[in-house]
Amino acid sequence: MGKQKYEVNLSEQEVKQLTKIIHTGKNSAQEILHANILLAVNDKKKTRLSHAKIAAIYQTSAVTVQKIINTYAISGLTVALRRKKRATPPVPAKVDGVFEAHVIALCCSEPPKGYARWSVRLLSEKCVELQYIDSVSHMTISRILKKLNLNLI
Repeated sequence: MGKQKYEVNLSEQEVKQLTKIIHTGKNSAQEILHANILLAVNDKKKTRLSHAKIAAIYQTSAVTVQKIINTYAISGLTVALRRKKRATPPVPAKVDGVFEAHVIALCCSEPPKGYARWSVRLLSEKCVELQYIDSVSHMTISRILKKLNLNLI
């Protein structure tokens, strides 16, 4: 079974929207490239260029041109212009609200014997010792305190 070929038939409103994206220059380079490609492959134009020629004009690959056409045909204009957002981050965050609450509670408590006050290094060591987290940098503790506008005075 061969690849399914899609046609791009842009409405006048879509052509105006794509032209606006190209001419204003306030969109990302990827959106402008995709808009240019969609306008170039529009079947309502009298002159049709091959995917390879369009790719050469816009300095991309023919596969990219085909993917944009397929995305437009299946999902529509807005999906074809913009990149798909990730559902989850690539690495889950180590620090969450519960850990931040533990850090705040430690800051407000009495420092250990022999210390006049808490330091960020002392806090990070105590968090690991109390098994709130596996490992944490003193800079992470510092960022938490700064974000919450707390001082260790």
